[in-house]
Amino acid sequence: MSSKMLFYIVKRILLAILTIWIVITVTFFVMHAVPGGPFMSEKAISKEAQAALEAKYGLDKPLMEQYVTYLRDIVTKFDFGPSLKQRGRMVIDIIMDGMKTSAKLGVIAACSAAVLGIVLGAVAAIRRNTVLDKTIMVITTAFVSMPSFIMGSFLLIIFSVRLGWVPANGASQGGLILPVITLALYPMSYITRLTRSSMLDVLGQDYIRTARAKGVSYWRIIFGHALKNSLIPVITYFGPMLAFIVTGSMVVEQIFAVPGIGRQFVSSITNRDYTMIMGTTIFLASLIVIMNLVSDLLYKVVDPRIEFD
Repeated sequence: MSSKMLFYIVKRILLAILTIWIVITVTFFVMHAVPGGPFMSEKAISKEAQAALEAKYGLDKPLMEQYVTYLRDIVTKFDFGPSLKQRGRMVIDIIMDGMKTSAKLGVIAACSAAVLGIVLGAVAAIRRNTVLDKTIMVITTAFVSMPSFIMGSFLLIIFSVRLGWVPANGASQGGLILPVITLALYPMSYITRLTRSSMLDVLGQDYIRTARAKGVSYWRIIFGHALKNSLIPVITYFGPMLAFIVTGSMVVEQIFAVPGIGRQFVSSITNRDYTMIMGTTIFLASLIVIMNLVSDLLYKVVDPRIEFD
């Protein structure tokens, strides 16, 4: 590993840590600036009982002292504190339970979207301006334009309610089929268009024409040069896309009743569970930052010509 590459990796890791710290700080102070409190929704709660609850969870201490304690617990113990509504449960335990389903759902959807998107994009680029290319572009444009909650509702009505082919409840066996399809359609369409555009650009480069002039086989040019070098924009998109699918599936999880982190996040907002809101926001933001970091570091693997600055 060269010194320049090592310096780049260290710099990106430090920037990622700084970003996560900013997210933690902003989230903490914004949540504490929200009017009201987490116990205001309790029925007929007295001032003495509210004061006792605030003392129990350390909410009666000065704001900066709470911030320092919260930050220290996250850094040293990866502890987001107890849930204020799900009594007796820690926030990190609730997040991990939800991530078991959300991660499986997100990884399957992201990998399916990547594979299908790259294949369809490559086919569209190779068959440029043909009926096949135009058909793929029309379909992907429609999927990109359609919000996930509309697509999810449409699939639910057709395949669960009308046809009865798959269960409507995401917690039952086979219930993740429709959520996976719903989450995969938009990124698959975007990757298709991204791959097609990038591959057409690569096919017009001088080194491709040189390879053709030297008699390199057509399929070696396509798979050995064009497709490989056109994947850089896809890699740039894939990392954040994976994190977004895992963390941003709240609406889809609500539609299909999937017991994932999205439903927990929505319920925490409804219940004003401040520690749960902060913990989930920080966890999901950190996941996005980490996936961006991984994407940046994968550039060198795909294209060794890339220089790290």
